[in-house]
Amino acid sequence: MLLLRNITFYIAFYSGSALISFGAALASYLRPQWVRPICDNWSHWHNWCCTRLLGLTIRFTGTRPDVPALYAIKHESYFEAIAMAHTFDHPAGVAKRELFDIPGWGRAALAYGLIPVAREQGAKALRAMLKAAKPALEQGRPIVIFPEGTRIPHGEHPPLQSGFAALYKLFGLPVVPVAVDSGPIYGPFLKRPGTITWHFGEMIEPGLPRDEVAARVHAGINALNDVRRVEQAAEEQS
Repeated sequence: MLLLRNITFYIAFYSGSALISFGAALASYLRPQWVRPICDNWSHWHNWCCTRLLGLTIRFTGTRPDVPALYAIKHESYFEAIAMAHTFDHPAGVAKRELFDIPGWGRAALAYGLIPVAREQGAKALRAMLKAAKPALEQGRPIVIFPEGTRIPHGEHPPLQSGFAALYKLFGLPVVPVAVDSGPIYGPFLKRPGTITWHFGEMIEPGLPRDEVAARVHAGINALNDVRRVEQAAEEQS
């Protein structure tokens, strides 16, 4: 049953993705205003495939603020990247510059309002990112970033990338750490049944010292890992 669910998911999701990606790329040339709903529908389609075909349950805990914010999200799998537009209202995600070189996709991503970052360019990259993010900031859109920089295996707590604190300072927004525990369920190949939780941590005000905000965000995005360890320890003792 598990293998059948996965096969069905891959056929349905990637067939739909091919059509939707083509539509988004075409719209970026002909009707740029259509790019957002097309991309949003791709994320909604992914959510449908996850819940209906894979049998996943997706839940939200904590409190999401109703003010513009920078969301710093734990990145354990492709799940949270694809689910972004379904979870947030027109998010401006920060993505590595290389992705924007993909024919069709890159143009659609820029039209949607994603923010490219060239990590190797240091201060120059930060200035370019701030310029690219300006329209989203003016519109009050949520800014989304994976502060660890890449996918991290569940249970590991690497330090945040140095550029995160600089973005926090440049954007001047409160930051909300978001823990996601998708890793054990949404594998790179095999997806397993279970519950994926998005936990919105306590909002952190702008203007704090670099070390303080980094420590609070680091603790916040790893909150679900800590909960799982406590649960596992309790099970072993019982």
